[in-house]
Amino acid sequence: MSAPAGDFDEFVRAYTPTLLRTAYLLTGDQHHAEDLVQSALARAHRSWHRIDDSPFGYVRRTMYHLQVATWRRRRIREWLGTTTTEPIPEPDVATAADIRLTLQKALAQLTDKQRAVVVLRFYEDRSVEDTAAVLRCSTGTVKSQTAKALGKLRQLMPSMAGLLEGRL
Repeated sequence: MSAPAGDFDEFVRAYTPTLLRTAYLLTGDQHHAEDLVQSALARAHRSWHRIDDSPFGYVRRTMYHLQVATWRRRRIREWLGTTTTEPIPEPDVATAADIRLTLQKALAQLTDKQRAVVVLRFYEDRSVEDTAAVLRCSTGTVKSQTAKALGKLRQLMPSMAGLLEGRL
């Protein structure tokens, strides 16, 4: 059963906020996230009549593939060049906003591949095999990128290592 063409507008209204959150975690930049969602939705619109069971899954998978394609292209990256050495508040004292901001800063310092693996494995709660299939790489690559990413996050956020172990 294919999705009706008239439902595309409703789909966009309903799922854009969720897609933007995932895209932001993948890209680490609000503007790139918006571009990624727009590109994925444009592709979905072109083939809306052929999308079967899960249009949300189709668009999300398209976003992952588009993001992987950008990693494969050689490009000059923009870096802010500043790092924070401020102590991170203890989890019981910190508000949810503080934790979120700290985690966003740390995620921004991961490589694109490491960030994607962390998002897929822990935010989307996917298995190693599912993550490898989405990113079109081997399970060994997923495992090594996960280990490197978690090591870097522990290094960047030492006072939150216990919290990370509980959530990740």
